Amino acid sequence: MSILQLIKDSYTGYWNYLIQEVTHPGWGNYFYYLIVLSLAVWGLELAIPWRKKQAAFRKDFWLDAFYMFFNFFLFSLVGYNALSNVGVEVFNKFLGLFGLSNQAYIHLTHLPVWARFLLLFIISDFIQWSVHVLLHRVHWMWQFHKVHHSVTEMGFAAHLRYHWMENLFYKSALYIPLTMIGFGLNDLFVLHAFNILIGHLNHANVNITYGPFKYIFNNPAMHIWHHVKKVPHSHPNGVNFGITLSLWDYIFGTAYIPHSGRDIELGFDEVEKYPEGFGGQCLEPFKKKK
Repeated sequence: MSILQLIKDSYTGYWNYLIQEVTHPGWGNYFYYLIVLSLAVWGLELAIPWRKKQAAFRKDFWLDAFYMFFNFFLFSLVGYNALSNVGVEVFNKFLGLFGLSNQAYIHLTHLPVWARFLLLFIISDFIQWSVHVLLHRVHWMWQFHKVHHSVTEMGFAAHLRYHWMENLFYKSALYIPLTMIGFGLNDLFVLHAFNILIGHLNHANVNITYGPFKYIFNNPAMHIWHHVKKVPHSHPNGVNFGITLSLWDYIFGTAYIPHSGRDIELGFDEVEKYPEGFGGQCLEPFKKKK
């Protein structure tokens, strides 16, 4: 198949998938899962708010809602699905130069489903934690990650305010190891659905710590410190990088919860000068800094 045909098929294939998602609600439908989950967590914010004076429609509520649907659905339609399919084809041809093929080299079918899922969960979360650390430590990557940290009032939808380039960072890092281990689409769907639930809660205006499980799972009381405007001198690149698991931060010494972060100032230095609209935030990382 030619690259042009692959690109064409990618666009038409994703368009058909998106129409199917929107017009056919069901248990395995991710489009409606995101809507129902978002409404449920928002309802939790309204019922037991941590910051009681924060408005139901907080600052940038609708901007973050747009980011949710753009990053999960529209970006793939704009070009990511085609780009990723071309990338896979190029990667396969590269492997072919060495007589290799893109296939599972570690087979886990002998393991029970729960053990296979647990292994997938731990590996993927550690990879994402590592990418998140890089987003803070590598200067040019931080310029893209700043979009996420431009949130100054925290709420569930802030979870998915991030620059579209982060899709490339995270998914590229996950693709090779997970496919070589042989995980399938069904495994990834269930994992992704669970991670979105935890991510929504981490950013929600609720005070949940999960008791003793706070040392395993990321939570709102911990993640709020990741967004603190003035990072501690002991951790100049940031703290609490956990995606779903808080475990890695405790293991690698980046956990930081000095006191209740309910009313801490969020953002970064001069965040008030950062573009406030979607277009400006998408373009900002590409601008040459003085």
